[in-house]
Amino acid sequence: MKKSLRHGYTTGACAAAAAKGAAKMLREQRLVDEVVISLPVGETAVFRLHGQEFTETWASSYVVKDAGDDPDVTNGAEVHVTVRGEAMRRPGGKTIVFVSGGKGVGRVTKPGLAVSVGEPAINPVPMKMIVAAVKEEFSVVCLPQVLYVTVSIPNGEELAKKTLNERLGIVGGLSILGTTGIVRPISAQAWTDTIDAAIDVAVACGAETVVLSTGRTSEVVAQSMLAQAKGNGQRAMGKAADKQLNVLPFAFCPLPEEAFVMMGDHVGYALRACARKGVRQVVLAGQFAKLLKIACGHEQTHVSSSELDLKTLESWLILAPSASRLETLSQRANTARHLLEASGNDPALIELVCGKASDFALKLAPGSDVKVLLAGYDGTVLYFG
Repeated sequence: MKKSLRHGYTTGACAAAAAKGAAKMLREQRLVDEVVISLPVGETAVFRLHGQEFTETWASSYVVKDAGDDPDVTNGAEVHVTVRGEAMRRPGGKTIVFVSGGKGVGRVTKPGLAVSVGEPAINPVPMKMIVAAVKEEFSVVCLPQVLYVTVSIPNGEELAKKTLNERLGIVGGLSILGTTGIVRPISAQAWTDTIDAAIDVAVACGAETVVLSTGRTSEVVAQSMLAQAKGNGQRAMGKAADKQLNVLPFAFCPLPEEAFVMMGDHVGYALRACARKGVRQVVLAGQFAKLLKIACGHEQTHVSSSELDLKTLESWLILAPSASRLETLSQRANTARHLLEASGNDPALIELVCGKASDFALKLAPGSDVKVLLAGYDGTVLYFG
């Protein structure tokens, strides 16, 4: 019997819980071991508090993030919150809450995100949760308060290096995220949310072209090639002979770093998002095995269908006069990479697969000009067109 995966909680939920605990200790002037908060999905959750401290004017605590069985880089991170209060000497006023980011919480430096440039990277839903949790504790106090809430993650800056925050223009630490408060294990939402945010940043920064890569290796190859292009229509050269490349003039180079978006396996989602957000030109960058999956019509390239993909490719080769000589070789190939390398990076094979990948991409992103970049396993550009 398959064991069910355990869910966890977002950094936003952890910050709200730590804020509620600190606010409760400040108001009641006593230690608090745990709190219960309401989540945006309509459920409640209990959080254990750590590091509790309080005085007459401030209190602090932290929650250790538990991401459940989700492979989250922030799992185990300490989300600290300090609440400092000042009595409002004004009758009839309402309690006001100001939230700021401390050590390890990033700051937004590029447009296109849900948070304005210059503000701490605390997304709108977590911000509402934090404010609501603090106000709830002080709703029973007759005298209105001005409450200053500081959220910090001690090792947030180091953890952020393992995320795409810097690419998105979030510097100095992690983001406080979460729309539901709950982390669902092995969920694609974190990826797709990041893809949406990255495309939004690219558009807001004025990039008319977005480069979607299936992995870091293909992204590096694309960055290297496009950084060398001068925007005058010159041909981009790889290590392979020029006759093995089908490289078309690329007049919209060079590209800013914001234009490069890591889509991972989510090619269908990323292409549709580009079309939905009005991206005019898309470059689809990947290595041969991934591009073959796209050519075969897979919107998710993690699917385990290598044998079927090779069979499909074999049927294409039979019908393609320029590549039919490779039919026997394709029957003996163990993997797509094996076939490519055994063929000596055959240009007809490459053009066949990249052409069909381009056709499928155009169906998913109608209205966009889509080009395909094939990154060789040796770090060269094998095709661009």
